Amino acid sequence: MARILLVEDDESVRSFVARALEIDRHGVVVACDGEEGLERFEADPNAFDLVLTDIQMPAMDGIAMSRRISAIRTGQKILMMTGYAQQRERAAGLEHIVIDVVQKPFTLPEIRERVSSALAA
Repeated sequence: MARILLVEDDESVRSFVARALEIDRHGVVVACDGEEGLERFEADPNAFDLVLTDIQMPAMDGIAMSRRISAIRTGQKILMMTGYAQQRERAAGLEHIVIDVVQKPFTLPEIRERVSSALAA
């Protein structure tokens, strides 16, 4: 069981992914945007085995948040999600911080597998 920070602005996706992760008995802490995600991370930088974040969000996007998180805790595992090809391209060049980018829409088994792989990386 891992502790995962899930940062996603779309409530339906956030709920779907949280349920998927809970099936595997992971502890899930949710945030609605990058600013809230960063706040939750900063409160205890060693608390999370994985940060799972959307790329495109209001206030602070997942890329900006990931850069800040990486500066706080080098080596923090980060997995990103996006429904937009151009957003995926924006994550190119972040391989030193981001393990992978999951394309939306995804199935429940797919997100569970990608999280499992990210945790094992």
